[in-house]
Amino acid sequence: MWGIIATWRMAYEGVEIASDLLASDTCASTAIEKAIIEVEDYPFYKSVGYGGLPNEEGLVELDAAYMDGDTFDIGAVAGVSNIKNPISVAKKLSEDTFNIFLVGQGASKYAQKEGFDMQNMLTDRAKKLYEKRLRDIYEKNLSPYDGHDTVGMVALDTKGKMVSATSTSGLFMKKTGRIGDSALSGSGFYVDSEIGGASATGLGEDLMKGCISYEIVRLMGEGLNPTQACVKAVGTFTAKLKKRKGRAGAFSVIAMNSKGEWGIATNVEFSFVVATANQKATIYLAYPEEDGSTRIEVASEEWLEAYTKRITASVES
Repeated sequence: MWGIIATWRMAYEGVEIASDLLASDTCASTAIEKAIIEVEDYPFYKSVGYGGLPNEEGLVELDAAYMDGDTFDIGAVAGVSNIKNPISVAKKLSEDTFNIFLVGQGASKYAQKEGFDMQNMLTDRAKKLYEKRLRDIYEKNLSPYDGHDTVGMVALDTKGKMVSATSTSGLFMKKTGRIGDSALSGSGFYVDSEIGGASATGLGEDLMKGCISYEIVRLMGEGLNPTQACVKAVGTFTAKLKKRKGRAGAFSVIAMNSKGEWGIATNVEFSFVVATANQKATIYLAYPEEDGSTRIEVASEEWLEAYTKRITASVES
């Protein structure tokens, strides 16, 4: 048995690559790194890697993390610029005993010293979107913040090893140095090969308050299946936030257990991708229901065509 689940439609091509690797008995750690690199390198994905949307000063700052479910080894980087594939740096850091989470210039210096590829991550397209947002803020009094779609994945290989990983450029127009949940263990990701793994996407400022990925794995460890664990974790914490603060941000979570069973939950419309030994890579859409459950359907050709047209559309100068 093998499997991989990932947040958002943008993960599809990476999941296809990973599924081929996992089917040929490749280690989950290699498969998930290759899958996320595929997302990081594609310039039309506005919330991850090359072409990611910049912060308030027009600088692309990236966060990424990796966790090994066999050993609990974790590596993470945050607030980094000009690192071509931050997921690879995070994975490398997970091999160290000390200094496993590096930020800003320290992470960039480490990446250069270790021979990782460096690159200007701000594309002309992302710069145009940034300039357009500045105009909209001034002319239309719009909120600057929009777009925070982390790519998060959980993978299981044929030997039973499980890993989880994330990568994001974070909140569009965020304050310089802002870090969300994606690189934080227990919030943006968590995995235990004996139980399963989880990853989250949404408003990091709220997600990190509930350590929601760890909670999902804990619930699976108590016997809940992945869907039950995701629904309970999201429902419980959303209700708690609304009671304490009067509102809750967007939450979408994915999970897979050590049997290769998967589940998700969300409080907003959400897309995700799954591939297993019994199922080719498939893009799903998820919709929250009033009773707290989530309705899932396979993405239609019309939806997929509209998605491609939307993300590749030209940007007005």
